[in-house]
Amino acid sequence: MTRVHDMGGRFGDGPVVPEGEDAPVFAEDWHARALAVTLACGALGQWNIDTSRHARERLSPKDYTRFSYYEKWISALADLLVEKGVLTREDLQGQGAAGLHALAERALKAENVAGALAKGGPADREGGPAPRFSPGQAVRVRIPADNALVEGGHTRLPQYAAGAQGYILRLHGTHVLPDSSAHGLGEAPEPLYAVRFFARALWAHPEHPDDEVVLDLWQSYLEPL
Repeated sequence: MTRVHDMGGRFGDGPVVPEGEDAPVFAEDWHARALAVTLACGALGQWNIDTSRHARERLSPKDYTRFSYYEKWISALADLLVEKGVLTREDLQGQGAAGLHALAERALKAENVAGALAKGGPADREGGPAPRFSPGQAVRVRIPADNALVEGGHTRLPQYAAGAQGYILRLHGTHVLPDSSAHGLGEAPEPLYAVRFFARALWAHPEHPDDEVVLDLWQSYLEPL
């Protein structure tokens, strides 16, 4: 399945131009507000990071390709707020009912922001299936590079890696599986590996064939060789 957001290694999108060290953290004032609103809404506890990523991926191709980074964030957030019943379309248009919201007590206060950001959202877990692979072992990425649980669902497996042979670099431990977590199917934690690939294994005409690319891939994304 072709996914408009799955742009890694794709030809025709032009070079990646890194910003200089003196570039501002936010290019526009509203970018900071978009980030703040997104974090504040996430603190309401109605979705997780995988759900929010999938919301951005589900923007229409037309919108996804023309929106800037934070436009994607704020547009997907509006979709999530309505989908999860937190707000209505009328609320977003400033025409909703007045009064205290049912989730008001979960509001992220200014004095708690630093602590919330420092805490983050760790995804490592105990338990789960035993690791199948060990460092140095050759593996192949499964085909297709789609969510195996939900048709058209969220996955962290990039399309350009489908079918490629790589080598286990290290085991990161057991982590929440985004393919499950994004769709309310539970955390389904499983081993997560750093897998190294030669550029020539990923692309037909790499500029530097012997360059190495390291991808973090869940166990269910991989097959033994």
